[in-house]
Amino acid sequence: MREFSIAAVVVTNLFIGTRYVWLIRKRRIKPALAMWIFFTIAVAGSLVTYLAEGGFSLWDNILNTADILLVGSVAVAIALFGDHSARFSRFDLGCLVAVVLILVVWMLTRQHVAAHLAIQAILVIAYLPVVRRLWRSHENTESFAPWIGMMLAPALALLSSKGTLATVYAVRAIACTGGLLMLMLRVEWRSRALRRAGREP
Repeated sequence: MREFSIAAVVVTNLFIGTRYVWLIRKRRIKPALAMWIFFTIAVAGSLVTYLAEGGFSLWDNILNTADILLVGSVAVAIALFGDHSARFSRFDLGCLVAVVLILVVWMLTRQHVAAHLAIQAILVIAYLPVVRRLWRSHENTESFAPWIGMMLAPALALLSSKGTLATVYAVRAIACTGGLLMLMLRVEWRSRALRRAGREP
């Protein structure tokens, strides 16, 4: 079961990354650059603090390990191919300041468990730019398939995760991606309602 879990998470993340980069390259979606930069910083910090907390290996928190390549690849793709709407806004910069402050506190205290939990807060903060944009939008700028995969991968990772921090990482991912999927559905329903009423979004 452990081998299946590890392989399934890696394959799922490869699918998500490949699909997401292709959609960005084709301008089919317009994800927020800030969110994925936050993800890259926070996911790397999350793995470092997890490994520092106990005698764990990269395979013991396979979701966190696989996420580093995923989020880094997507951030680079958005930076290279994303349109102007995916760039930083003042709101995004405010979130970035919050991320940096939490990381600075961790570097000063070296409290790995507390830092890991704070980094999970960073990963929640990282969703705010896209949540803000989707909440105000009449058009869904995200693709369902990658986000469904991003909710499936942590569920599979729970089968092989070791330690409380790995479980916290996976459960946080399930909650955040599930919430974002619900928000995407809200935008779709809103857009269809406007079209039925004869008012194009």
